[in-house]
Amino acid sequence: MAHTDSSTVERKNKHLTQTERGEIQGLHKQGLGPRAIARELGRPASTIKRELDRGSVEQLGSNLKVTRKYFADTSQCVYETNRQNCGRKRRWLMEAASPFLGWAVKKMLQEKWSPDVCVGRARAQGDWEVPIPCTRTLYTYIDDGLLDVKNIDLHLKVRRSTKKRRSRQHKKVLGPSIEERESDVDTRGTVGHWEIDTVRGKRTKGQALLTLTERSTRKEIVRRLSEPTAEAVNAALTDLFKGYGHQAPSIFQTITADNGGEFSDLHDWCQHQNVRAYFAHPYASFERGTNERHNELLRRFIPKGKAIQEIPDETIERAEAWTNELPRKILGYQTPDEAFEAAIQGAG
Repeated sequence: MAHTDSSTVERKNKHLTQTERGEIQGLHKQGLGPRAIARELGRPASTIKRELDRGSVEQLGSNLKVTRKYFADTSQCVYETNRQNCGRKRRWLMEAASPFLGWAVKKMLQEKWSPDVCVGRARAQGDWEVPIPCTRTLYTYIDDGLLDVKNIDLHLKVRRSTKKRRSRQHKKVLGPSIEERESDVDTRGTVGHWEIDTVRGKRTKGQALLTLTERSTRKEIVRRLSEPTAEAVNAALTDLFKGYGHQAPSIFQTITADNGGEFSDLHDWCQHQNVRAYFAHPYASFERGTNERHNELLRRFIPKGKAIQEIPDETIERAEAWTNELPRKILGYQTPDEAFEAAIQGAG
């Protein structure tokens, strides 16, 4: 007999995926409210409301008004951080169970006991006044290198095929964090502090654009790269420094980048040029908001999906000139070129 009506109810409280967060960002950008977005995604309105609160950041617009915008990358980063703090805290458990762990390590190394025997024996005795981790947790501590016991010390463990464990912690550290950046860079009080990024066309191997934006004057520099690699970025920066000659040290004092592979050698290059390099947090493009905004301006001339090698040099030069000759309200309706030249002359 066939059942025409399903009685299965969709499980509630399912976590939003990164794809759904991208859809929320797009729908929110179109002006839809939490209820309208919830109907589009088939989610409770309360879930969307909490998601928008979690992933929204304050931004200073060109009219000097502070607005809140939702970014999927920001919300995903907050979500992953919160997930790492879920459940029983490992550090607390290890500190509380340290007498047992010391005893278990001695038994495993000297008497060749297995982790399960240590846990089972301790619980059977019943005279431990500290928490006793389960067998799986004890194996986890060994796999993660938190104890003085290694897998090779466990006679049966090395004879079994074990799953390779990988830490999900973000370990790619390319240089000093943006948190170490000087206060005058944050306040835009002085000239010479730049944000850097690359603009790509099709998601295939090929050329890219290197963009640098000066934080105080909004001066924009665009250079074509043969490929989005660390070697190409360093070569373009070297040519750029040569073009400014003896003024380069005062014009380029700091450069803030993201954690992309094309900037993996940026810190070393900057050290040779007496420039300070800083790196934003993962999934925090808003920390380089000036450069991100200017990349959006470039997209008026360089649409997404079009290969950079298909774009003539004249178009790239025109796009760079347009951004630098556009009067800005935040600059008192000066152009970035005018503000940059005035700042350089004043510094000189």
